[in-house]
Amino acid sequence: MESLWIETTKDKIKLESLKRDETTEVCIIGGGLFGLTTAYYLSQNGFKVTVLEKDEIGKRASGNTTGKITSQHDLFYAHLIDDYGEEFAKKYLEANENAIKNIKKIVEEEKIECDFFEEKSYVYTTKEDEVIEIEKEVEAVKKLGKEAKFVTKIDLPIKIKGAIEFENQAQFHPRKYMIGLAEAILKENKIYQHTKVTDVKKDNEQYKICTENGNVYAKYVVIASHFPIVNMPGFYFGKMYQSTSYLIAIETKSKLPQGMYINVKEPLYSFRTAKYNGKDVLLIGGNGNKTGEAIPDENHYEMLEKKAKELYHDCKILYRWNTQDCMSLDKIPYIGEFSNLIKNVYVGTGFNKWGMTSTNVAAQIVSDEIMKKPNKYADVFTATRVKPIKNRWEVENMVKETVNSIALNKFKIEPYSVEQIENDNGAILKINGENVGIYKDKVGKIYAVKPNCAHLGCLLSWNNLDKTWDCPCHGSRFDYTGKNIYEPAIKKLLTFNDLN
Repeated sequence: MESLWIETTKDKIKLESLKRDETTEVCIIGGGLFGLTTAYYLSQNGFKVTVLEKDEIGKRASGNTTGKITSQHDLFYAHLIDDYGEEFAKKYLEANENAIKNIKKIVEEEKIECDFFEEKSYVYTTKEDEVIEIEKEVEAVKKLGKEAKFVTKIDLPIKIKGAIEFENQAQFHPRKYMIGLAEAILKENKIYQHTKVTDVKKDNEQYKICTENGNVYAKYVVIASHFPIVNMPGFYFGKMYQSTSYLIAIETKSKLPQGMYINVKEPLYSFRTAKYNGKDVLLIGGNGNKTGEAIPDENHYEMLEKKAKELYHDCKILYRWNTQDCMSLDKIPYIGEFSNLIKNVYVGTGFNKWGMTSTNVAAQIVSDEIMKKPNKYADVFTATRVKPIKNRWEVENMVKETVNSIALNKFKIEPYSVEQIENDNGAILKINGENVGIYKDKVGKIYAVKPNCAHLGCLLSWNNLDKTWDCPCHGSRFDYTGKNIYEPAIKKLLTFNDLN
């Protein structure tokens, strides 16, 4: 299930894979929004840059997003002020507000046709007891220097108790934007698709970035692979978890809302319009879960479709897809030097659910650091930070969820036979004393894998909704053949070929 963004940009850009050794100044691992934007800024400043993408540019997390460009990161600023103070919160807000302006500037200067449109953004509630939280957020944002309004009506067909309104936010077609960035980068530098990085090694005064068909030698390395593919010494697998969210695109004859919307608490629903075949359609997202959680009785897409039909009775479902978010423990991205123990390696990750602005912030900070330029916002996002995490509940919740997910998965190993697995379904069986992950396709063909994550060996969970093997520990995902889809794992699963 590919997103509307990917389906509408197929074959828009063709790039080769790396076939030989090359030398460059900066090697960027990952061709999503962060990687491409960093490459763009460095290219504009005369750096020799090479981007390596294991799939196609903008086809993973960045190409499956909602495409909201907003500094309104849920109800966040009141908590930031309470936890870290006004100066810290103001810098966070300013950095993300500047990101909106930066994206608009790139769109205009490079003449990128990506349906960029300035729009208002809202966080709303339908519950009386949540109004006080919104009012507190309005006052917090005003205190930080941005105009915010409390409103009691929005353009959605939903009766609300209150909402916070941000002006001068934006939305776009994220993959069209990334293709435009790529075309600008390719004027002076190189992007390779279908080029999987297998290792990063120190090689005298530079780095050797190893791929399956050649190596890239570079002074600087930027790890832009969504979840870092390098485990140590950064230890990002201990500082983040991954969350999966779901989206649908609908067509309706009813009037569609202006603006971008999300409600306060679970179950979360996100709304925005988009262009499709010259017409306006509505994107509805939400109903997410920690990646790898066992949720046998819920169909997230059906829940979104039910919500769509409640609001728009005549709606037709056009697309359904999911996206992956890296969640930092303190809700602030990790940006900057990858580790204090190694030099000239940089990272941007943990964008939570707000990657459109956060990736631009990250690209600005990392490119400035490579260029040895000061960046007034860098200290807010320092990747190597060791400051205490104020929201201790988030840490406790992550540990609890991970332990529960692993435990549930262990209990999911069923003592039944391969024959009892229905077509188009999967399960973990114990065969000759060994765990085996089995998927039967629609005609009964068997695909068997070793159900241990290729990252750190956690027992995987079968996701029957997307037909994937998902890791409850760090969020790696694999298709039913064992092919790696999402990091931090970079290797495929071991397979069994003798079970048919």
